Amino acid sequence: MYESALADTPRPVLTRRFSVAPMMDWTDRHCRYFLRQLSKHALLYTEMVTTGALLHGDAQRFLQHDESEHPLALQLGGSVPGDLAACARLAEATGYDEVNLNVGCPSDRVQNNMIGACLMGHPQLVADCVKAMRDAVGVEVTVKHRIGINGRDSYAELCDFIGQVREAGCRSFTVHARIAILEGLSPKQNREVPPLRYDVAAQLKQDFPDLEIILNGGIKTLEECRAHLQIFDGVMLGREAYHNPYLLARVDQELFGSDTPVISRAKALRNMRPYIEQHLAQGGAMHHITRHVLGLGQGFPGARRFRQLLSVDIHKTSQPLALLDQAVTLLEGH
Repeated sequence: MYESALADTPRPVLTRRFSVAPMMDWTDRHCRYFLRQLSKHALLYTEMVTTGALLHGDAQRFLQHDESEHPLALQLGGSVPGDLAACARLAEATGYDEVNLNVGCPSDRVQNNMIGACLMGHPQLVADCVKAMRDAVGVEVTVKHRIGINGRDSYAELCDFIGQVREAGCRSFTVHARIAILEGLSPKQNREVPPLRYDVAAQLKQDFPDLEIILNGGIKTLEECRAHLQIFDGVMLGREAYHNPYLLARVDQELFGSDTPVISRAKALRNMRPYIEQHLAQGGAMHHITRHVLGLGQGFPGARRFRQLLSVDIHKTSQPLALLDQAVTLLEGH
């Protein structure tokens, strides 16, 4: 569904206390619909969408989402203030609750287009981009960034970056607590090789107490989340939330104080059936959706068979929904 901002349903309150990171090729609309079955309060992000894709491509396809995905943020990649402002308007018009600027992606492809982590070397440009978007829309504009890039990785330079972007009106910064090394490392290596420096992010919170500082990078458990929330305003999980999605089932109770019972793995997948039926009726393939649920199959007898059903057997069957029902049965009681 291409949702309108005028939908009648009241929106859940947006809070960044716990969020799932934008991840290329992973946090598409099907993934987000699934994650929403597990947590009603987690803030969800799109994959990064470039301004060019929205302004010169199929904007409807990139902006499409289901109303149940809220609270929902669109992450943009770009560095031309006018283009970002135009894309922020599209995001607001189609109902997104937040627009986030990517200043953290280290890949060569985005660097060549002045997108992502390389922008940390251009704090005034980032400030101009933020101001242009803030002037264009009423939803909040936030920034996700690294603690530095090679050649510009001192704490003073990080504070200069934060300070200039704050002057443009940004009040929420999601800090991936590693530097990005822009030459010689792959994006995957940039998520693993530069050491995590939670102490640097904590110093930012101390030195900029008026700002919302969200910690990202290497967080794997809700116990770690609770510890970080003693210092930071929020935590963002990336790959762990994707590979082990069932940890989200406890987020509402443990981090938001909800008294709603923890959903079972089986019920979470069973809830997906009408959505999958609709996708199939529209000509889609079931694996577009079920590739995102494979992480439910962990740590119990039959988990391997569950993953095989939805990753291998799914391509051989003429009855995908029957296969889905079989997978749900394997989850019962776990």
